[in-house]
Amino acid sequence: MPITVCNFTNVYENQPFMEGLRRSGEATWIDLSQVPGTDCYCDDEAVETIRRRIADAGIKDAGGIHFFDNGNYHYMSKIWTDMVQEPFSLVVFDHHPDMQEPRFGNILSCGGWVKKVLKGNKFVNNVVIIGVADHLVNEIRAELSQSVDAEILDKVTFIRESELSSSSHPIPQRRIAPTSHLYISIDKDALSPACAATNWDQGSLDVATLKKIIEDLAASHKIIGVDICGERARDFAGDEHHTVQEADILNDRINRELTEFLQNL
Repeated sequence: MPITVCNFTNVYENQPFMEGLRRSGEATWIDLSQVPGTDCYCDDEAVETIRRRIADAGIKDAGGIHFFDNGNYHYMSKIWTDMVQEPFSLVVFDHHPDMQEPRFGNILSCGGWVKKVLKGNKFVNNVVIIGVADHLVNEIRAELSQSVDAEILDKVTFIRESELSSSSHPIPQRRIAPTSHLYISIDKDALSPACAATNWDQGSLDVATLKKIIEDLAASHKIIGVDICGERARDFAGDEHHTVQEADILNDRINRELTEFLQNL
């Protein structure tokens, strides 16, 4: 799988594996660090700039592995899936549903991009969101069921965080996809703090379970592309789990592990 890195905050400079991809030319490196209007919310001008830079890099489809910084930029999965031109199912690993309305206007946001995909992408058949905090599933269901967008709930399957911890085979295939093609988007905040250091509250998924789920999916579906986000925040100064150095070491390790795993599927 080809690798593309979209750099927003320069966090990858502190990760030897990721920096090695840049230096060796093994990854297509797209610098978006100076594009205004991208943090959490991505305005229309920024969306067009990002699309243009992806095209200028010679990328013509959504195939491969795409890294794009911390969870504030998870909306990049909407931009990448806009490039898919065949029916597909979207599988998202995230501790949050990312289906909220933006606070203002109709702007693309890290907290609402899944909803935009469901409403605007004619090729997406369904979305499966894995590892969502149980209470957030209840909240978004209640919110959407009372809105004009209630019908999109018919196309969404939530696999709650509690379900993942209660079964060694948590995801029957019938819950995943009616299509043969999958697009996978991973926000590492679905993982426990022992596995990754992110800029949002985290779940309890472990790496072995994440890989097993993807492995099972790959056995019966074609994976079109994979997104990975969930780095530490730009201004992270350490917390109860990690120092800055520990966070970078941990995230570099999981980025390497996921890259090698995906390339060997």
